[in-house]
Amino acid sequence: MPIPKVGLPIDEGLPLLFELGSPGAGAASIRRSDVPEIDRRRAIGAEFLADDAPDLPAVGELDLVRHYTRLSHRLFSVDGNFYPLGSCTMKYNPRVNETAAAMPGFADLHPYQDERDVQGILELLHRLRTDLEEISGLAEVTLQPSAGAAGEMTGLMIINAYHRSRGENRTKVLTPDSAHGTNPATCAVCGRSASTVKSRPDGRVDLDDLRAQVDENTAALMITNPNTVGVFDEQIAEIAKIVHAKGAELYLDGANMNALLGIARPGAFGVDVMHFNTHKTFSTPHGGGGPGAGPVGVAKHLKPFLPTPQVIRRDDGSFGWSDEREHSIGKVRSFYGQTGVLIRAYAYIRSIGSDGLLNVSRKAVLAANYLAARLKDRFDMPFPPPYAHEFIMVPRVAGTGVTELDIAKRLIDHGFHPPTMSWPIAHCLMIEPTETESLATLDAFADAMLAIADEIDAAPETVKTAPHTMPVKRMDEVTASRKPNVRWK
Repeated sequence: MPIPKVGLPIDEGLPLLFELGSPGAGAASIRRSDVPEIDRRRAIGAEFLADDAPDLPAVGELDLVRHYTRLSHRLFSVDGNFYPLGSCTMKYNPRVNETAAAMPGFADLHPYQDERDVQGILELLHRLRTDLEEISGLAEVTLQPSAGAAGEMTGLMIINAYHRSRGENRTKVLTPDSAHGTNPATCAVCGRSASTVKSRPDGRVDLDDLRAQVDENTAALMITNPNTVGVFDEQIAEIAKIVHAKGAELYLDGANMNALLGIARPGAFGVDVMHFNTHKTFSTPHGGGGPGAGPVGVAKHLKPFLPTPQVIRRDDGSFGWSDEREHSIGKVRSFYGQTGVLIRAYAYIRSIGSDGLLNVSRKAVLAANYLAARLKDRFDMPFPPPYAHEFIMVPRVAGTGVTELDIAKRLIDHGFHPPTMSWPIAHCLMIEPTETESLATLDAFADAMLAIADEIDAAPETVKTAPHTMPVKRMDEVTASRKPNVRWK
């Protein structure tokens, strides 16, 4: 039977840039140099010069612009597509935040300028850290860490320094099996071992297993709440009591704060340290290997251990940097941290206000539970609702040969980016709609998933051979990862 195709067909005959070129064409007008020519072989060295000029395409400006515009239409992006990536939280970044970060008064600053010349950015950073202190319910926040992973490392370094100041060298860190996967790596970097705490069938921490494992050698419990299976562990205050009774600290991976904003403050339920992922919670760029920001908040007893310098407001109302910190772990990032990202986070918080932050969480939770309700009759839900910002579902594929990867590829035909797969449990799909998507988008995604469920029952080969509408079909992803070849020949 013919394979049904969905989504928009994409031109598969797009020529290479080399094939568009013609001798003498060019996309740049370069003025004739008024500098005398030199003997390049003598100045540079003959061994460093090629005999022939590189074989570059000669293309006019209009052809060049059209070529790259067509290529860009082949790409998935948050601006063009829905990204239901559970745990990763890929959501729209408001353009007003981009405009604020690009203002010359911010963008043209130099990190070595005198404090007196940069009062504006210092005030913004001070306001941002006090906003984050209010949101988290913690005593003080540092803006230095340049990503969530760097925030994790900073938080654990603070905890280690705290224990050392008390004459203790605690080497064990507990992490629930529903926590983020970066936690064990952070422990290794900080010279600590990670031990896993079991979860109950409902996705919450098994308190009996926690009590059995926490002891006087435990430095901290690193918990994610809401966790990666999409549920809020309402035992969190009891968990804090159990951990604190043994002299350990409670670390919160704050990646999922977009489900708690305005609803709960981590400091109020016993958290000692937490980091924020600004891209997940405050709609800054995700990073993709580029700049990020992972501010860290601490309870009062850990303030002396924060990184320095810290941005402060002086008694005369001016802003500056302070190195006065009794047991500081030192710098974890140069200069002010990722200032451009922090400006975006501040703009986001101030533009929507406290009511807007509460609305973010309400919509994130509502969107996840709405999608789960629409899909629960065709997909298995291993953890019971209600959900927080995301949920996990398992496809019903027994006897069909269809895998979760096949379903992800078929979603591409519908114009949706694939969700997170096969984590934290085998063969699952982790769905996070975020608070920025419209009801129409959520319904379109649910309709696509239900259509794929129908195909799994009636025409599994259609799913197993997807995608069908893309210029690049099914790839050998294992070979591409292990033996990448990105060179054009």
